[in-house]
Amino acid sequence: MSDRNKLVKDNFAKFVSVGSLPELSVSHPPDTVGLNASDLIDMFTTQMMSRHLDLQSRVMQKQGQSFYTIGSAGHEGNAAYAKAFRIDDMAFLHYRSGAFCLQRAKEATGHAPLYEMLLSFAASSEDPVSGGRHKVLGSKAHHIPPQTSTIASHLPKAMGAAFSIGLAQRLNFTGKLTKDGVILCSFGDASANHSTALGAINSAAWCAYQSIPMPIVFICEDNGIGISTSTPQGWIAANFSNRAGITYLYCDGLNLLDTYQAACKAEKIARTQQKPVFLHVKMVRLLGHAGSDSEFAYRDLSEIEAIERQDPLLHSAQLLLTHSIMTADKMIALYQATAAHIAELAEQVAEQPRLESAKEVMASLIPKAILGNAEGYQAIGQGQRKALFAHEQHNLDKPQHLAKLLNWTLMDALAELPNIVMLGEDIAKKGGVYNVSSKLNERFGSNRVMNTLLDEQSILGGAIGLAHNGFLPIPEIQFLAYVHNAEDQIRGEAATLSFFSNQQFTNPMVIRIAGLAYQKGFGGHFHNDNSFAVFRDIPSVILACPSNGADGVEMLRTCIKLAYEQQRVVVFLEPIALYMTKDLFPSRNAQIEKCAQKAQADGLWTSTYHYQTLAEHVIDMGVKVYPKAAKTRDITSEGATDSTSRAQACILTYGNGCYLSRQAQALLAEQGIRVCVVDLRFLAPLDEVGIIEQVRDVKKVLIVDECRETGSISEALVTLLNEQASDTELKRICAQDSFIPLGSAAYHVLPSTQEIVDTLLSWIALDGVH
Repeated sequence: MSDRNKLVKDNFAKFVSVGSLPELSVSHPPDTVGLNASDLIDMFTTQMMSRHLDLQSRVMQKQGQSFYTIGSAGHEGNAAYAKAFRIDDMAFLHYRSGAFCLQRAKEATGHAPLYEMLLSFAASSEDPVSGGRHKVLGSKAHHIPPQTSTIASHLPKAMGAAFSIGLAQRLNFTGKLTKDGVILCSFGDASANHSTALGAINSAAWCAYQSIPMPIVFICEDNGIGISTSTPQGWIAANFSNRAGITYLYCDGLNLLDTYQAACKAEKIARTQQKPVFLHVKMVRLLGHAGSDSEFAYRDLSEIEAIERQDPLLHSAQLLLTHSIMTADKMIALYQATAAHIAELAEQVAEQPRLESAKEVMASLIPKAILGNAEGYQAIGQGQRKALFAHEQHNLDKPQHLAKLLNWTLMDALAELPNIVMLGEDIAKKGGVYNVSSKLNERFGSNRVMNTLLDEQSILGGAIGLAHNGFLPIPEIQFLAYVHNAEDQIRGEAATLSFFSNQQFTNPMVIRIAGLAYQKGFGGHFHNDNSFAVFRDIPSVILACPSNGADGVEMLRTCIKLAYEQQRVVVFLEPIALYMTKDLFPSRNAQIEKCAQKAQADGLWTSTYHYQTLAEHVIDMGVKVYPKAAKTRDITSEGATDSTSRAQACILTYGNGCYLSRQAQALLAEQGIRVCVVDLRFLAPLDEVGIIEQVRDVKKVLIVDECRETGSISEALVTLLNEQASDTELKRICAQDSFIPLGSAAYHVLPSTQEIVDTLLSWIALDGVH
C-alpha cells in the first residue's frame, strides 16, 4: 500500500481516538428523519466495508491480483439512499457506488457481497456479476444492471426505464418493473456536462413538462472534480436547480442524516407524483481518481489534506458520538476488524479461477434465448386483421414497393406482439419521413407508436430502458448519418449488457435506420450517408439490409423474431432510394439507357405481400441467389434454386448494389454472358458458408459495394474469399472515399450499372471467353 493510501487508512483511527472530527452540517436526532441507532450503525458499517474494499483493491493491484482501482472512497454516503429506496427500484449506478451496492445487498439473502465484490476486482470467472469480464457494480437479484459507463452513457436508458413504468400501466402490460417503481440513476459532477447526461435529463424534463409520468431520481454525486479538472463552484446548482419539469434537491452527502432525509423526499416525489427529481449530493473524492492517479500533480498538499479531513467516515463517526450511539473505541475496533476480514477474503479470492480461453470470454456475448417466447405470439383473427388493413383492402393483393411492404409487416407484427413499442422522430401521425410507419399510430395508438423529441441518444437509450421492462422496442433513426450522434448507445450500452452481466440482463430491440445513398429527394451526406462501418465491429449486433420488398418482409420478420426469442440487438438498415422503387428498368434513368426499351413500367422491383404469422415464420439469415436475369414480375422468387455453376461470374452485393447488379445482369445476358447475383442480405454476421458455397464453382467474383472503398464490407469479403476460396479471381467496385455531394454530382462517387457492365465485359474478354 502506498504511503498516501496507508495515511488515509490510518487517519480514521488517528482522528477518532483524539476526537479531531469535522463539524456536522445536520445534528438533530436520527429519529426525526425516521432512523434509529441500529440504522445508523448499519450504514456506518457499510461505509467501512466500502472503504476497505477500495484500499484492498490497491493492495491487490500491486500484487497483480486486481485490475481496476476506480473506487468509492469519499462517496460512501450513498449507502444512505440505498437504504431510502426499495430494493426493487432499479438502479443504474455511477462507478463510485460501492457502498450503495453493499447496503442494498444486505436486504437480500444468499449473497456474500464483500467476497463477491472482491471476485470482481480480481476478474475471477467466479464473479457472479460479469463472470470475470470486468469490475462492474451490479446484481440481478438487487435490480442493479451492471455498468461500465464513465461518461454518463447510462442515463438515457435509465430515463427510458422510468418512462416504461407509466407506459406499462397505460397499456395494462405486466413488465419486469413494479407498477409503482422508481428508477435511480447516479453520476458524477464532471459527467453531468456530457451531452449524453444532458440529453437524458432534458428528455425526462420534456416528458414531465407534458405530464407524462417519469418516476426517476437523477443523483449527481458532486465531489468537485473530474480526474484533474475542477468543477466551477456552484455550476451544478446553477444548471439544474431551475429546470422545467424537474424538482431539485440538495443534501450534504458527508452526513448520513441529511442524505437519508433528502433521499426519502426524492423517493416520495418520484413515487407518488411520478415526476423526475435531481438530487444534488455534496461529496469529496479521496485516494485520487484511480490507483494510477497522482493527485500531487494537480492539487496542493494542503488541499489534499483538507479534503481528507472531510472524510465521510469521520463525519459518520462524529454523528454516532454526538448521539451516544457508539464509542470511539468500538468504532476503531469495528474499523480494524473490517479491514482484517476483507484482507482475509482477498487472500481467498486470489486463489479463484479466471477466464482461461477466448471461448470462455465470449460465452456471454450472445444472450440466452428466453424459453417460452416462441409460444408467446398472439393469434390474430380474420376480423381483427381485416380491420387493421381496412384502408388497404384494395391493395393487399397487388404488388407493392419496399416501403409499403415494410409498413404492412410492422402492422402485422404490432398486432401479434403486444409488447412491441415503436419510437422515433415523426413516426406517429406523420408516418415517418417515408411513410413506412403510416397508419400504425392510428391503429395502435400513441402509447405503442410514439413520437420522440429530436435526440438520437434518448431514442436509443429510451429503447434500452423499455427493454429492461420487458418491452420489445423498435426505435427508428431517421437517417443513417444521425446515428453517429448516439452510436455509443448501441456500442457501449445495448451490445455490452449481456457480455458484462454474464447473460443475466438483456435489452433486445430492432433498430430501424433509413439510410444509404442514391436517393434523389434529399441530397448531401446527411441524407445520403453510405457508411455503416460503425455497426460492423460491434460484437453480437446483427445487421440486416434488404434490397427489395419481398426480402424486406422476410428479413424484418426474422429480425423481430431474433430480438423477441433470442434477445438480440438488431440493426435493420433500410435503403431509402429503394423504398418507393417499382421498376427495375426505369426509362428515365440515364445510367441504363440501353434498358429503356424493355418497359416503361415493368414493376419488376415490386412484390405481393405474403402474409405469415411471426410464429410460423422460420428465421433465415442466409444469402439470396439470383442465377438468372430478370424477365418477369416478382424477380425475387425467380430461379432462386437454379444452379450457378454455369455462370461466368458471380456478383456479391447488397442493398442498392443488388438493384444495380440485377440491371447489369440483364444487360450482360443480352450479350450472352451469364452472371449470378448473390444478395448478402445480412451483413453481420455474414453468411460465410453460403457465400463460399455460391462462389465455389465460379472463377470470377465481383464485389459491388455501395459504401466507401475504405472501411466497407467489401474488405471483409475480400479477406473471406482470400482465406477460404483462394483460387477465385476477385475484383471490387466500391464508392469513392468521399462524402456524398448534393444532386447529380452524387453519382460521380457511387457505383453505377454501367460500371458493373463494363468491368465484367472487359474482365471476361481478357480470358477470351467472350
